[in-house]
Amino acid sequence: MTRFVGAASALVTPFRDDALDEPALRELVERQIAAGMDFVVPCGTTGESPALSFEEHARVVEVVVAQVNHRVPVLAGAGTNCTRTTIEIALRCQEIGADGLLLVCPYYNKPSQAGLVAHFRAVFAAVSLPGVVYDIPGRTGISIAFETYAQLAEIDGIVGVKEASGNIVAAQRIVARYQGRFDVLSGDDALTLGMMAAGGVGVISVAGNLLPGPVAEVVHRLAKGELVQARALHQRLLPVYEALFAETNPTPIKAALAAQGLIAPEIRLPLVWPTEATRALVERAVDASGLRP
Repeated sequence: MTRFVGAASALVTPFRDDALDEPALRELVERQIAAGMDFVVPCGTTGESPALSFEEHARVVEVVVAQVNHRVPVLAGAGTNCTRTTIEIALRCQEIGADGLLLVCPYYNKPSQAGLVAHFRAVFAAVSLPGVVYDIPGRTGISIAFETYAQLAEIDGIVGVKEASGNIVAAQRIVARYQGRFDVLSGDDALTLGMMAAGGVGVISVAGNLLPGPVAEVVHRLAKGELVQARALHQRLLPVYEALFAETNPTPIKAALAAQGLIAPEIRLPLVWPTEATRALVERAVDASGLRP
């Protein structure tokens, strides 16, 4: 069964004239692979998945799978706040040829812990792909309780956890109890160093869209035990990580990519383009890092 270990970016979805910009998406994928990223993640939070139609969602995954062409695994975002819709999207991603599924906790509904387990159980009963569950309570309004992982561990298809609660102690508890059962990935660039030092296996990054090489290098050095070098590079990246969350993700990262000419300056409502002050903050942080996009 495919594992999702190392560095990956939660890919932005580039638009042009409010339609998917397929050439730009293909170029973004090529940048990721050329920079040494270990897998790619389309249609996550950073990919504006809630603003995509079913057909657009499927097409993004289709383009990414075709462009990757088996060079690295594709972990396709498929999670929604409706179990039936999630299964429909997951089955389509499986049909297209994705290697795995990223499944966020159902948002807005605020299910109980029993509801979370039932949701994930239903999805993995319907598909044969492995999956990574995604805990991001700041977005969803619900978090996976530590005790719930014991029940998730009984679901064969779940191979990993994207931990984006912002609580590094919680991540350490999951690693300590379930290492060997779940791969724990950081869902927050700023916490990658701490999570991997505690036993995590990598990151699903926002900043990696802009600086894939340095983000991958931090993860790969940590995996090899090169803590001093990894820490030094991580510290250079920290101001970039912070600037990219000065406004709601993915607005700052899309503006940074647009400034480099990599995508058109478009984002879907209800998100709006970041302020000039935020764009300048990101630019200054990247310049100060001395790292080239």
